[in-house]
Amino acid sequence: MLDTVPPASRADRYAHFGGLTAGVLLSLYLIDKSGGLGAGALIALPAFGLCAAAGVLLGAYITARPHGTVRTAALAPRRIRDYVPPRLTVLLLIEAALLIALLATATAIGSPDDMGRAGRVLKMACSGVTESHGPWPGSFYAGPALASLALGTGACTYALRHLTRRPGDDQARRDRAQAITAAWGLLVAAPLAGTAWSAAGSLRGLSCDGTLGSMAAWVLLPLSLVSLGTAIWCLYTLVVPKAPRW
Repeated sequence: MLDTVPPASRADRYAHFGGLTAGVLLSLYLIDKSGGLGAGALIALPAFGLCAAAGVLLGAYITARPHGTVRTAALAPRRIRDYVPPRLTVLLLIEAALLIALLATATAIGSPDDMGRAGRVLKMACSGVTESHGPWPGSFYAGPALASLALGTGACTYALRHLTRRPGDDQARRDRAQAITAAWGLLVAAPLAGTAWSAAGSLRGLSCDGTLGSMAAWVLLPLSLVSLGTAIWCLYTLVVPKAPRW
């Protein structure tokens, strides 16, 4: 099979940063229109990530194909895992599993707040007294977060499949696959950081949750910090297309 090597394209860079700009503007608009309570961030983050991934994919579409040098490539089919950054991908898969497990647990034990919004507080009864603390990442937040994760995962998987099959230079594929992986990483790491932090705060805010609740809070706090670090790295990778592979 013949595989051409496309040169760096100015239009490709414009598409990349155009996607980031569109993501920022759309995120700010969604946060402004969401009505507060933190739900806006759950909508804005996927919007930003999807716009960033769309910019990368658009750049691949509009990059001019060369009319000069042609090289041959192996007949073995290309696989997505050959182009995504291995360590970052493994870390994000682990964090995605933790996010789903944490949201499912929080939904199961969450309670409605004083306005009847499901899953926004954690309640516990001790010695005839009921305590409550929030915001708790129950169903009020879990629903949008899981829906965004599902939508973003499907979109980013489609983009990776397309980029893997598209003719071009292997290094260009790796750079674009890394950017799309980072876009998906924002959909995973940022919600996990917020979910773990708010859950830990609610657990520590209750005086009768006992040793188990205190231990869970101290496990969730470092998880939140690690996830925040992952989210920052993913954002850096999106803003700096030539960021080191990790």
